[in-house]
Amino acid sequence: MPNFGETGQLKLKNGSVLVVGCGGLGSPALLYLAAAGVGHIGMIEDDVVAISNLQRQILFDETSIGSSKLQAAHKRLKSLNSSLKYSLFEAKLSTKNALEIIKDFDIVIDASDNFPTRYLVNDACEMLQKPFVYGAIHQFEGQVAVFNFNQSATYRDLFPEPPPPELAPNCSEAGVLGVLPGIIGAMQASEAIKIITGIGEPLINKIFVIDTLTM
Repeated sequence: MPNFGETGQLKLKNGSVLVVGCGGLGSPALLYLAAAGVGHIGMIEDDVVAISNLQRQILFDETSIGSSKLQAAHKRLKSLNSSLKYSLFEAKLSTKNALEIIKDFDIVIDASDNFPTRYLVNDACEMLQKPFVYGAIHQFEGQVAVFNFNQSATYRDLFPEPPPPELAPNCSEAGVLGVLPGIIGAMQASEAIKIITGIGEPLINKIFVIDTLTM
């Protein structure tokens, strides 16, 4: 491909991405990062697989129900590309561990489903000067952006304060069209690949919004 080739593939091999969350957004993002050959992939997750996850969390199947999402995700990704380095963090991202975990990665993909984690990722990435690929989903609508890359805007520049909890339910509370996290998570992986390889124009100082009901 133009401007990619062996040089781009070597950059991927030498790159590292931390994915926060192995759910609806994390599933496609992780699958595409592993398939692309990103050399070091980190995953942080502390939940277990439930049957209600399967309509959108494509890393898992019925045999995964009740098991650790992190371990099930690792098993699936290793079967896809065993040559990569995988770092597993079976924990919640918190103020106590965020800086220590994030510091070893080039890029962070936020695939979480709550505002406290999103703000924590933003603040830690700003402190460590790491780019942060944002994705969010709600029912039929999704958003993607890249924050804190080459002195670009941060998440707090766009959303200085989190909304009240009653105005921001997560997927399990509000529901989500199953294919939507696939679209948004794949776009997050695409943005990370663009940043690592230096191709194209990352989504900086802008936000992509899609309504799947109308496209």
